[in-house]
Amino acid sequence: MTDIWTPVSHYSPDNYQKQLEIKIGAYKAAIACLGDYAIKVHTSDPLNFRMRAEFRIWHQDGSAHYAMNRPGEKRPYIIDDFPIGGTLINHLMPLLLNSVNANPVLSKRLFSAEFLTTTSGEALITLIYHRPLDAIWENEARIVQNDLKLAIIGRSRKQKVVLDRDYVTEKLTVEGRQYLYQQVESGFTQPNAGINVQMLTWASECCSDIAKDTDLLELYCGNGNFTTVLAQHYRNVLATEVSKVSVASAQTNFEQNNVGNVRVVRLSSEEITQALNGERPFRRLKDIDLGSYDFSTIFVDPPRAGLDSGTLKLVAQFDQVLYISCNPETLMGNLSELVKTHEIQSVAVFDQFPWTHHLESGVLLKRRS
Repeated sequence: MTDIWTPVSHYSPDNYQKQLEIKIGAYKAAIACLGDYAIKVHTSDPLNFRMRAEFRIWHQDGSAHYAMNRPGEKRPYIIDDFPIGGTLINHLMPLLLNSVNANPVLSKRLFSAEFLTTTSGEALITLIYHRPLDAIWENEARIVQNDLKLAIIGRSRKQKVVLDRDYVTEKLTVEGRQYLYQQVESGFTQPNAGINVQMLTWASECCSDIAKDTDLLELYCGNGNFTTVLAQHYRNVLATEVSKVSVASAQTNFEQNNVGNVRVVRLSSEEITQALNGERPFRRLKDIDLGSYDFSTIFVDPPRAGLDSGTLKLVAQFDQVLYISCNPETLMGNLSELVKTHEIQSVAVFDQFPWTHHLESGVLLKRRS
């Protein structure tokens, strides 16, 4: 977690606006090369905003401690609290550590602890070891799981021990409607729940005036975080994702939110581009008639590398492009190509990762007349 290291004294609401203004200034300077656009800024809570966290476990003087690494340094430093972590994470941290230090079976060669929590009060903790886990470990871990009223997973090399479940269920309210999201331990989830709600609301508003008889194509759908909300604005949705874990979670989330107009397929952006261009068939699409879709909009939320050239050409074919980016640098590179065929209609930034240089943003583009 070197990316979020900041001296504890800096984690102050008084310093929050300053760190945000620095990032906003850099973003405005970058997008100014494309035009003069009004930018809607979505702020985060300065403290207790992270729903997940990972800590090194450092053994010193016969006790286990939470530890982190400063950028560029190999030796970790011990921490006693985590101000940017959610309130549930901060509540559970000392309780878990006390249980570990009181039990040699649980502390032996414990290397790392990962917390995954929700705003609705669910918690999942993964304990990672440099040794095999046996039935004795499982019995001791189950006692702690019951005492702390959460779920525990044990991991070691080529081993995963799930005591109860390997997911939590988040509850988010977007535009007055509550959505349920299964968030699996090994899958990607948005770490800042408050900002996630703001992103979902913004994206939904961008799509609210679309004709109901058109369709949406979504790339990199993950666990259906955006798909579940945006599906209401379209006749049908075709979503793609490469991770098996995320595809399974997405299907669960569509079902538990009564979203019945989405098909999700395990394809990469390059593969769906080839399929739509008729370059090659895919068995994973054998039950899907691509010709039956009337896509008006494409939604993309790519990794930090942005869109590759082939996917960028595909995106340029759509009337409306909704682009969520976690990397302003690659976003600007992609936008410099898309503005040749599309006009930027809306720009928003979301402070998903306060106290770091990272900045999430969203851009809505529409094809030029």
